[in-house]
Amino acid sequence: MKVAVVYWSGTGNTEAMANAVASGAAEAGAEVQLFGASEFNSNMVAEFDSIAFGCPSMGVEELEDSEFQPMFDDVKGSLSGKKVALFGSYGWGDGEWMRTWQADCESAGISLVADGLIANEAPDDEAVKNCQGLGKSLA
Repeated sequence: MKVAVVYWSGTGNTEAMANAVASGAAEAGAEVQLFGASEFNSNMVAEFDSIAFGCPSMGVEELEDSEFQPMFDDVKGSLSGKKVALFGSYGWGDGEWMRTWQADCESAGISLVADGLIANEAPDDEAVKNCQGLGKSLA
């Protein structure tokens, strides 16, 4: 089982979540690779059985638009048949960006293994544990 964890992080909070997702997948026996959003593209999707995408809430509850959103738009059409998970951190609002992102995935026919996982600011111990569990569900 090969798992990719692809993320963008401005403050390190979503990066910490990505590391915990990767750790959980590795603990469950998967071969895991971490990628920054600018390092991943649609040509790479076929190499992986499962992919976790992480992006914090930006601006008015939206995905980061200079690196992450263009990458995700590029890969979205290639995710059919893959196990996909979403995660990210936020500092304000109530998680609207994650609900919008999930709806976008569902309308594109992407099968999510779980509801998007969110953490307010830096992930606390419970959020880290949840991220590890998300990683295990991808393995």
